[in-house]
Amino acid sequence: MAGIFKSYDVRGIVPTQLTTGDAYKIGKATAAYLKAKVLAVGRDARISGPDLQAALMAGITSTGCDVLELGMGPTPISYFAAGSLGAKKCHGAVQVTASHNPSEYGGFKFTKAGALPMSHGQGLEEVEKLFLKDEPHLAGKAGKIKKVNFWPAYYKHCRRFADLDPKRPLKIAIDTGNGVMGGHLAALLKGLPVKTVPLYWKPDGRFPNHEANPLKAENIVDLQKAVVAKKCDLGVAFDGDGDRVAFVDETGAAIPGDIAGALMAQALLKQNKGGTVLYDVRATRALAEAVQAAGGRAVETRVGHSHIKAGLRREKAVMAAELSGHYYFRDFYCSDSGETAFFLILSLISRSGMKPSELAGPLMRFHHSGEINFEVHDAGKVLAAAEAKYGPSAKSVSKVDGVSIDMGSWWFNLRMSNTEPVVRLNLESTASKDELESKKREVSTLIESA
Repeated sequence: MAGIFKSYDVRGIVPTQLTTGDAYKIGKATAAYLKAKVLAVGRDARISGPDLQAALMAGITSTGCDVLELGMGPTPISYFAAGSLGAKKCHGAVQVTASHNPSEYGGFKFTKAGALPMSHGQGLEEVEKLFLKDEPHLAGKAGKIKKVNFWPAYYKHCRRFADLDPKRPLKIAIDTGNGVMGGHLAALLKGLPVKTVPLYWKPDGRFPNHEANPLKAENIVDLQKAVVAKKCDLGVAFDGDGDRVAFVDETGAAIPGDIAGALMAQALLKQNKGGTVLYDVRATRALAEAVQAAGGRAVETRVGHSHIKAGLRREKAVMAAELSGHYYFRDFYCSDSGETAFFLILSLISRSGMKPSELAGPLMRFHHSGEINFEVHDAGKVLAAAEAKYGPSAKSVSKVDGVSIDMGSWWFNLRMSNTEPVVRLNLESTASKDELESKKREVSTLIESA
């Protein structure tokens, strides 16, 4: 059963890979590892969620630890609970969620006190060890479960980033993919100059309309059509647990995640002069250039929330952007928040008086491949072969995450998967689409022959 423990969370198909018995042991192990007296617990809209949550909380309370039950909502509410309560009142949080995975999956995301990340290398491996040992950890007295209402405070915190011009109301199509966000958007947007065109707002853990994963092009087709048909100013898509968000401009064209991150950075840097912005190694070079043009400092970072959250604190950065649509903010406890990103983009459009395509267009001047996956026999050998071929003539070689090689008018990054024999390629040409296609074929051939 140890296969359910991943690099950043616990995830598996219910009940063949992940059972309520596992959930009970995970709750017990988490409370024991954290030596917790109080843990916050929330869940997403999955059909398996209530049973997994009940079992998890039973395991937690068996150790004498109390539970603050947050209810059904986006994963960022668990970060907010752990961050806003502080280490004395809350020793961590667990969200019952399998994020954007298909409906048959269940899982858990973990957070330490103060909203510190808890992934492999930051305690999750210790929880796995305790899970496998399955020791009693019995308490003299069981902990209690208390239902709490953090939502008003949470909405208020997220709306700190909502600086919309009341004289320029916006019409926005929003697709929540039957995930958790549909149950919270009305309260989040109440009183703001925003008219919504809702798509699939009813939480339904079967995800009957499409996967709640906006990174896949097929999952935003309905949103793109609605934006054009209803003449919307913007389209927004949240993933199943509300920590990730994607945007569509007024023409129905998808705005890449790194470009959206560049727009958020420009907005934040107006209030945070000279601030630092983190971006992952896959992002377009236009993002770093936009940060620098806005007077900020751009710092490259590894992919993955635990690395990024640590980097935000280390660099005292105002935000970080991932190509995948995760956006992290200093003023949201150095955690990812789809809602904060959503309000920043709305505010930028409202205050600038510009259309999303006009804002994003100048940043989309380069030619990016997007992420391409290759199944390989030896991922390490592939990275070594790429460095051996291109390194000697490169402008620079970086090992921040995998290997990034800058060849002047084009660059590429190769990373190894944490869980499977796969290498991931991102390549960009600053010169032309022809160069992009040519170099993509060239590097792909090297990968496949290594």
